[in-house]
Amino acid sequence: MELQTTEIFSKKLGVLLFLMTTPIAITSRIVSAQVPASPIPTPAVAPPKICPAALGGAIASITNRPQFSRVRWGILVQTLSSSQTLYNQDAQKYFIPASNIKLLTTAATLQQLGVNFRIRTSVNRSGKDRLRVVGRGDPSLTDTQLRDLAKQLRQKGIRQINQLIADDSYFQGDIVNPSWQWEDLQSDYGAPINSLIVNQNVFRIRLRPQTVGKPLQLSWIDTTETKQWQILNQTQTVKENTAIPIDISRDLKIPLLRIKGQLGIDSQPLLVTLPVVDPGEYFLRRFRNALLAEKIKVSQILVGTASKNEPELASVESPPLSELLIETNQNSNNLYTEALQRALGVRQPRNPNQTTADVGLQVIKTTLTQLGVNPTTYIITDGSGLSRRNLVTPEAFVQTLQAMAKLPTASVFRASLPVAARSGTLKNRFINTPAAGNVQAKTGTMSGVTALSGYVNAPSYEPLVFSIIVNQSEQSARNLRQAVDEIVVLLTQLQRC
Repeated sequence: MELQTTEIFSKKLGVLLFLMTTPIAITSRIVSAQVPASPIPTPAVAPPKICPAALGGAIASITNRPQFSRVRWGILVQTLSSSQTLYNQDAQKYFIPASNIKLLTTAATLQQLGVNFRIRTSVNRSGKDRLRVVGRGDPSLTDTQLRDLAKQLRQKGIRQINQLIADDSYFQGDIVNPSWQWEDLQSDYGAPINSLIVNQNVFRIRLRPQTVGKPLQLSWIDTTETKQWQILNQTQTVKENTAIPIDISRDLKIPLLRIKGQLGIDSQPLLVTLPVVDPGEYFLRRFRNALLAEKIKVSQILVGTASKNEPELASVESPPLSELLIETNQNSNNLYTEALQRALGVRQPRNPNQTTADVGLQVIKTTLTQLGVNPTTYIITDGSGLSRRNLVTPEAFVQTLQAMAKLPTASVFRASLPVAARSGTLKNRFINTPAAGNVQAKTGTMSGVTALSGYVNAPSYEPLVFSIIVNQSEQSARNLRQAVDEIVVLLTQLQRC
């Protein structure tokens, strides 16, 4: 019988205490890494064509508006083919980049791992009636793949498992970045990253209004979680337009969800997505359900450690990296990015004081330097951009975009980026503007920060590459995005003069 080691227990306990205190405000939309922005009103008449010499004045007319008097702007615009600079505003200075940092992570990942790289999850025989699930950090794994594994095992004649062991040791180190803010750890976009990921390490509950004065009705989407939590439901159903936002917090000492707030009686049910606390145990619960559906009995589940030379009985693989990058960049998926960062790290030597994530960061830096990106133009702490300790210059992003455009994998990298008014986090931006369909760029948003970096196919000019980062703003994200979008639309209006 294998039991969890003291190190694993300590890690779990530390994470449990770290994750379970900060309240989160829940809105009627599921919180995600970066949901597509709401449509921004655009002028009915497209702006006139402009000459490159007039671009600086046109951009300044936007950035110098009174509401942006205390805002820091970092902007760099270059031609794609010759790297000629058309506009530069503090492009050599550091800014908090938010999710724009995914450009650096995915560029390095594509260069190091290749287009066809896949992540394998295996089930090995570890003894008589004992199986070990070996995870390698596949962020795309869902219940569908778990059912596939279960079917494979039944086809091999497995009917009884005395011990089902989850080997969660492929990634070494913290399952959340220590520099992430507590409120982020309470949201699905701050879900923990480990070797055995399933359903992106989140679970869901649904809240429905009842009659006025009664608490909201809570139902579990993931029924395996019902017995894992105690619920303190302090919500109330109220008359329409009198609701107080729903607030959910976790108790520090026990697995308790406190739910407060109000919903109007005519409100639609509210779907809430929350990160799991112990992802290894969550994986085991989901897999046991899949096995039971195939009439395979499981007596005991536990998190264990690696063992060599065990025969593989079943396996599934992730989609190729080219597809993983689309989810990563188009939907700004933090968990995917962090898993890919660690996938870089496991292939390199690691000393005992380094985590897999730390080694992954080193690989990113080395790769970017090889691509020609100046190593003094960025300081990175995580792969996803959730940390506010990241500091990157617009110059670093433009250099990365320029370098990737020259590689054989340029089309794959570019295809991973959102398209203006068409896909991902740009789906609802640039609608009815000349930028629609002509801009592919990575978004970045957190409080006080808005960023956009990518490529422009200017119809009357040559292709461009750009990076725009706004920091230290008290303005709403909507107002900042609208200003950034106006600048990008100007780039689509360039013509030779």
